[in-house]
Amino acid sequence: MRFLFFPLNHWTHTTSILYFCFLQMTANDCEDPPKYWTIHGLWPDKGEDCNRTWHFNVTEIKDLMSDMRHYWPDVLHSSLNRTQFWKHEWDKHGTCAATLEVLNSQKKYFGKALELYQRVDLNSCLLKAGIKPSSSYYKMTAIKEALERFYGVTPKIQCLPPEEGEKAQTIGQIEFCFTKELQLRNCTVLKDGSNTIQAPLKLGTEELSVCNDTLPTYYPSEVQ
Repeated sequence: MRFLFFPLNHWTHTTSILYFCFLQMTANDCEDPPKYWTIHGLWPDKGEDCNRTWHFNVTEIKDLMSDMRHYWPDVLHSSLNRTQFWKHEWDKHGTCAATLEVLNSQKKYFGKALELYQRVDLNSCLLKAGIKPSSSYYKMTAIKEALERFYGVTPKIQCLPPEEGEKAQTIGQIEFCFTKELQLRNCTVLKDGSNTIQAPLKLGTEELSVCNDTLPTYYPSEVQ
């Protein structure tokens, strides 16, 4: 997910929520991946007001632990307690998002991300639109139209490019954007040309990029 609040005369009021499709992770990274969309992070658009001395403390979200493990699982790290992913998201994004009162503690930050996940309910939306993991291909325009029809806004959809010899891209991540009042809005590029403070996400050796509307799109049904 992504989240941000800054004064309107300085920055755009933006909040975003990203869901990460862990179905594409390799078995080494994810031995038993969830078969539903999970949270990647809650990110502000810019990060100038971050408090890098505010370190992650997992005990502050102990009441959220059950939902965190289910909806925001750490499948990227092999640590025994599986909290490294959450620490990264708090250190890089939560300490910036905390400029907004509704996110100004670790419990508020992670709790609000879980709340937004339930509100957006991407899993149900895609199923209702007849879009589900499959061995056949979808048209990217059909996926976009379904999401726009359901939510009334334009999300940002990212894909892995086709592998060598293949013709289809693979859906990897869907991002929803919000105003500072946490109302859905269209995901658009900022005036300075950027739309995230996150480095490009890599899955294996490939980087996610905005999906190509003209390419067949694969929504994988199992770990590749």
